[in-house]
Amino acid sequence: MIILLFILILSSIILISLSLLPVIMQKIQFWQQKQEVVVAKEMDKMFYDKNPKNIVMLYFILPLILGAAAQIFLKSVIFVIFGVLIGLAIPNFILKIRYKRRIQKFSEQLVDAINMLSSCLKGGLSLLQGLEVLVEEMPAPISQEMGLVIKENKMGIPLEESLIRLNKRMNIEELGLVVNALLVARETGGELTKVFSRLTITIRDNRKLKESVKTLTLQGRMQGAIMSFLPILFVIWVLSVNKHHFDIMLNSDLGRMLLIAATVLQICGMVLIKIFSTIKI
Repeated sequence: MIILLFILILSSIILISLSLLPVIMQKIQFWQQKQEVVVAKEMDKMFYDKNPKNIVMLYFILPLILGAAAQIFLKSVIFVIFGVLIGLAIPNFILKIRYKRRIQKFSEQLVDAINMLSSCLKGGLSLLQGLEVLVEEMPAPISQEMGLVIKENKMGIPLEESLIRLNKRMNIEELGLVVNALLVARETGGELTKVFSRLTITIRDNRKLKESVKTLTLQGRMQGAIMSFLPILFVIWVLSVNKHHFDIMLNSDLGRMLLIAATVLQICGMVLIKIFSTIKI
């Protein structure tokens, strides 16, 4: 009788799973297609010509690998969940790192690009012709972004609008100064070579000031980072030595309240340290 009941229950579970499987697979496929569109847009912004499916597959592979590794080596449900969440966050993290590197490289090339444009204008070329020379002579990513500006101009989009779109796409403070100065100079008829010369001096002085601020605040930022993550590392170390160390707190209402309060205060402390150690110029 027990065996028959077990067989019936198992059969019911299998039938329910088979009936829900198409729905689940359809939901997963829909989410995958939606995520591929989002990833494709991010990759287009970086002129990254790889297949977005390769990035989207990481959303399925990494959580399984990290969750299984946490279960094998740490044998804790908390670390398994933590590993799965990290696996889900890694693909977005990879895209953000690549985008930040691209922005950083573009920013480093900006002064050289301004000097090249200034030389082209002194040689008698127009601004658009100077941009074409810049695309031919400069490496990526600035050549790619300026090439897109030229393509938009050839398609009928005004140069001013293309420059505004470039500024929104890159979202760099120094580029914003250059674009605004170009727009004002083209409207008022100012001499672009003098504008470029002043922009170069301004950008270099701004960078020197930022480097000085970073150097002066390095010790405070390091202390803040250490004090922020030291409690987390301490908890991980204690759990690796004695998994039942916090049981007395987890099994009582007062202990759970203290743990929640400590976590909230820790997060608030990390946020405040980040705010106090950030100096905007």
